Amino acid sequence: MRIAVIGGGVIGLSTAYALVRRGHQVDLIEKRDQVALETSFANGGQLSYRYVSPLADAGVPLQALGWLLRGDDAPLRFRPRMSRQQWRWCLRFLLACRRSVNRRNAAHLLRLSLHSQQVLRSWREGDGLGNFDWRANGKLVIYRDRTTFEKAAGGLDANAGQLLLDAQQCGEIEPALRPLVAELQGGIYSPGDEVADCQLFCRRLLERLEASSGFRLHCGQAVSAFHTQAGRIRSLGLENGALEVDHVVVAAGAASVALLKPLGIELPIYPLKGYSLTLPLRHQTGVPETNVTDYDNKVVYARLGEQLRVAAMVDIGGWDATVDRGRIAMLQRLASETFPDAGDYRTATQWAGLRPATPEGTPLLGASPFANLWLNVGHGSLGFTLACGSADVLCDLIDDQCPAVALDGLTFAA
Repeated sequence: MRIAVIGGGVIGLSTAYALVRRGHQVDLIEKRDQVALETSFANGGQLSYRYVSPLADAGVPLQALGWLLRGDDAPLRFRPRMSRQQWRWCLRFLLACRRSVNRRNAAHLLRLSLHSQQVLRSWREGDGLGNFDWRANGKLVIYRDRTTFEKAAGGLDANAGQLLLDAQQCGEIEPALRPLVAELQGGIYSPGDEVADCQLFCRRLLERLEASSGFRLHCGQAVSAFHTQAGRIRSLGLENGALEVDHVVVAAGAASVALLKPLGIELPIYPLKGYSLTLPLRHQTGVPETNVTDYDNKVVYARLGEQLRVAAMVDIGGWDATVDRGRIAMLQRLASETFPDAGDYRTATQWAGLRPATPEGTPLLGASPFANLWLNVGHGSLGFTLACGSADVLCDLIDDQCPAVALDGLTFAA
């Protein structure tokens, strides 16, 4: 079948790759001049397969009230707009801030994330896909506050392979944390988690795709119209003409909201702006080899080859992806206090991007109100983690097969 995939980030490229592997003809449409220039460009890099708890949880609204008073150094910053979409999203987010809802959605995410790990393994080992700074190095979530640590310990999922550690054990697992041991309450370690460079992964996928006769790339092409007939998409309007299709997969991140609105489809997605620093390593000492998440500061650290990626923060306040200097300065300060020997954070490459998030933190996979229009959107901060599994699930659905994982809690309700 001829299938158009809209969006050239990690979700769209993974979907295109999975479809081509199954013998389909794929047209990948990307509005930018190159792929992976937006949310996939400089994200956190952690493949967090086992630590997938959504942002919406009991106690978060109260925490957020305190963060509102902190300004640029708050892990979460809310900037109210005269936007019906923002307030609808926030209301649903508040309704999802219950422990029972968080655990249910975390279970949905865990099911998909573990499948995604298996799919990526098959691509690496079976297809020989490599050279994107992949490592199986584990993930360590550290806690500085006693209350948050005890809460996390109470929700520990031993079945997911997570281990509860005291402060001393955190320093043993990750020696770069030893100077901080006295400040830590403990941590949760997931030895099976991984790390990779998302943008490099996208480039490797594109190289494989461009070697296939069943693939065409349309860069610098925005979709201007969906031409419909009898509840199906017949063709897409592009700048260079109409593209006839059998199926369409929308994987355009936060831009999917505006893209689908003319079809009467209102996606419950709002962009959560995040920031990152990419630091060339000065030397090998004092640099974490394990993925580290500083839970209370909401900062993640991942070594990608000879670089350290530092990513953090959530801004709920619009569709502007420009770098906020105050937020970057705060991130530089936190990183230099945590791993001061890694390098000069003032010289690090700065980035900001829009994570396409649903209020519940779960993506929207599968069917839409149109028979041949499919959704692969709303992955939030777990886009890289969930990309391969989401792509495989979409292929199953398009091929009219039973999906590899149950889609409970992962679909779009019109």
